[in-house]
Amino acid sequence: MTTAHQPALLEPGRTFGVIGTGVMGQTILKGLFDAGALRRENAWGAARSPATCESVAASLGIPVETDIGARVPTADIIVLCVKPAQAARALTALRDAGLRPDTLLVSILAGTSLAQLESLVGSANPWVRAMPNTPCIVREGMTAICPGAHAMPAHLAIVRRIFECVGRCVQTEETHFNAITALSGSGPAYYYLIMEAMADAGVRVGLSRDLALALVTQTALGSARMVQSGDRHPAALRDDVTTPAGCTIGGLLMMEDGKIRSVIARAIEEATRIAAGLGPGRNQKTEGQ
Repeated sequence: MTTAHQPALLEPGRTFGVIGTGVMGQTILKGLFDAGALRRENAWGAARSPATCESVAASLGIPVETDIGARVPTADIIVLCVKPAQAARALTALRDAGLRPDTLLVSILAGTSLAQLESLVGSANPWVRAMPNTPCIVREGMTAICPGAHAMPAHLAIVRRIFECVGRCVQTEETHFNAITALSGSGPAYYYLIMEAMADAGVRVGLSRDLALALVTQTALGSARMVQSGDRHPAALRDDVTTPAGCTIGGLLMMEDGKIRSVIARAIEEATRIAAGLGPGRNQKTEGQ
């Protein structure tokens, strides 16, 4: 993750806009501000309600408005952070506001392909699709990116810089994006459930709730760091903890009896299937991840 201050992303007089200033939109902007990659005077946001505009503007110290007509023509980069069902309306607003054909457009919309986005905007703008996750809030996010038909290496480099301000970033092929949405985008929820269950188990065997949570969260963090920092497979690291006739093997066998591998695999398979149906114009029961 990039932590040091960087040169600004934009030339003087150009702006960086975020359409949809919810949790992720605000997180991206805060990460850029904190890294020194974006000055507040070059940033703006858009939201659907005046109340949201007012609260986000006060929080971020930038203009946030429902009407972006005066903002779009100066924008070098616009990040689309709305729900998939709102994509068509948001892109129509960009077109009507005088979107320049050289403005870099970035989408974090689940289940919405680059071909759909390019068709909706109706111009040859460079697009980069991204799938971040909520640990971006604490600058430990994981984001996958891929280029659209008109995106050049320089556009990808810019988007990589954006998301490296809030965690790690990898480039991959778009065919993997529904699986990435299920594994990484939704993944924090799975880990929260596992950590909650482990903490509950700690309480069951006599620990206080606070102590159990402290033990579980630090153990999860340390275990992830060990996998990230070395070249050893998680199974090899697991074997280091699993001594003959010990308590760890007993616990692992109970998990295997519960088909934990199959349950996790099926959960991600189901989430991947749902992610594929989240794009604009589809029959949606939900608008999020």
